[in-house]
Amino acid sequence: MLYLTHPPASRDVRAERPDRVETWLERQVHRLHGRIGRMSGSGWVRREAEAVEQAGRRLAGMTDDGLREERLGLRVRLLTDGLLPAHVADSFALIRETSRRVLGMRHHDSQVMGALVMLRGMVAEMETGEGKTLTATLAAATAAMAGLPVHIISVNDYLTARDAEGMGPLYRALGLRVGCVVHGQSPGERRQAYGCDIVYATNKELVFDYLRDRLTLADRPDPIMVQAEVLGGRGGRTDRLLMRGLHFAIVDEADSVLIDEARTPLIISGSSGIREEREFLEQALALAEDFVRGEDFLLDDARRQILLTPVGRGRIEESARRLGALWSGMVRREGVVHQALTALHLFRRDEQYLVRDGKVQIIDEFTGRVMPDRSWEQGLHQLIELKEGCELTQRREPLAKISYQRFFRRYLRLAGMTGTAREVRDELWAVYGLATTRLPTHRPVIRRRFEDRIHATRLEKWAAVVDRLGELRRQGRAVLVGTRTVAAAEELAAQAREAGVPYRVLSAKQDAAEAEVIAGAGRAGIVTIATNMAGRGTDIALAPGVREAGGLHVIITECHEAARIDRQLAGRCGRQGDPGSFEGILSLEDFLFQGKWGDPFIRVLRIVVVRTGTPQFAARWLLRLMQRKVERHHARIRRDLFRRDQAQGSLMSFAGRFE
Repeated sequence: MLYLTHPPASRDVRAERPDRVETWLERQVHRLHGRIGRMSGSGWVRREAEAVEQAGRRLAGMTDDGLREERLGLRVRLLTDGLLPAHVADSFALIRETSRRVLGMRHHDSQVMGALVMLRGMVAEMETGEGKTLTATLAAATAAMAGLPVHIISVNDYLTARDAEGMGPLYRALGLRVGCVVHGQSPGERRQAYGCDIVYATNKELVFDYLRDRLTLADRPDPIMVQAEVLGGRGGRTDRLLMRGLHFAIVDEADSVLIDEARTPLIISGSSGIREEREFLEQALALAEDFVRGEDFLLDDARRQILLTPVGRGRIEESARRLGALWSGMVRREGVVHQALTALHLFRRDEQYLVRDGKVQIIDEFTGRVMPDRSWEQGLHQLIELKEGCELTQRREPLAKISYQRFFRRYLRLAGMTGTAREVRDELWAVYGLATTRLPTHRPVIRRRFEDRIHATRLEKWAAVVDRLGELRRQGRAVLVGTRTVAAAEELAAQAREAGVPYRVLSAKQDAAEAEVIAGAGRAGIVTIATNMAGRGTDIALAPGVREAGGLHVIITECHEAARIDRQLAGRCGRQGDPGSFEGILSLEDFLFQGKWGDPFIRVLRIVVVRTGTPQFAARWLLRLMQRKVERHHARIRRDLFRRDQAQGSLMSFAGRFE
């Protein structure tokens, strides 16, 4: 059986899978196929891992010159015959031996199995700390030696640059070129990177570069037409393209990229040429500030939705009579007031954005990092700038747009790896056709979990966290404290400072010091307060003595909308057989306890917790229930977005238009 069933397509200028909308019957057959596949088991992975082990015995005693001759012969076989199982076993064994000699790291069996799963076009679910960065090199280098350009996709620039630099010597020893795409690079640098055999890139940079190429191709993106231009010597447009198609992608933290971030489409915008009048936006903001919640508008914090009531619409119409010509259109005036209410009530400083150097900068809710040069659409960004007293930037109009779901379905072959896939395995299969295989750990996991403690108020929670920090520092432990927002990190830092507890903060405001903070986070007595920046992909090495004291301890101070994100934070401890522990210290004033459940229920529960101090199980039950409800809500949003995206794609294709 072949791992990759399509032939190498590296000579194609614009290789990608065409969009296609499945019928109802095809969706049912697809769903049934996924269930049958799960029942078939994964015994084949162990058998093929044993074949890799056998092939490796022959290479262990070879000289470097002999290994180089072996590599040259293997590459010819891969290019000629494709990815036959026998060739894959030889390739994995060769890469494994080369890695041992070049990097001083030899892939262990669970990493070999993870790479075999990915080369089959599946998601490898590996426990946090199992070394997914090294695992990816087996699948990526094998596919690259077979002539397939490979994209390895990470969730942020820090991990992208780190992995490309760390694994670069191995790829170069195999005769492969490796590139890295991060924010701030010029088009020439990006084009050079995408021309390499293996490219490390963040998901956002990759999608935006794809959209830039779509704009370059304008109304003629068909691969055949582009290829004809090249063959005819008319390659003016193709010379400006950044990428060379979507051949094979390995997505690190696949559930985050393919599921969590799939709710938000990515848009490239340009200056409209018409500067929005400051007076119009100021009028909208002033009007929205006078609106009364529950009377003029309804606010759902849990779903992050604002709805204008008939009373609110009436107030807008009445105000429009005295506010000038720009308020004459009903859709325009209601839209700008809705955006003003959104800016006032749903977007908070140091949560969704921060203000730096007089500019509003967006914070990525999944990674906790700043997204430079990004802005919200439909005037929202300008309204937030007015709200914060910043200089007003020019409003921008969308030029190209695509969802993550639609983009990643265009890869000829897609694979992924993550430590938290089981909750979303059905969605990964339904949307992307990605089956999920859970793999054993290299060493037994001895991570210890303490029971969550839920307090009535936020201040009580911070006091409990600070007390716990003092206790853990006396034990000689290293401590990582996770917060949901920058504001929460600063609030806890102030409490720790007042109590005399030394700490380091890692958030979007301290992103320049990230490597330094992470490097020291595993030392005895060190307290690191961090947002999601210290979540996925972060490896905290334990200093001498910390392992004997119990390892790294993680404190979760606020649960996220998906339990998987909390598990990722907990996974920073107890990695690769190291000791470690984690716990949640939460409060009934946390984000998840707000919203559509309503204040009366929360007040009753808070009174019960305060007066009795015993029914923690009730608060924990409510927390898990709220997480499940929010997860289902977001799943519905992704499903609706996917269906709308498909329908819109069909209409645009019918009309002869594209993104």
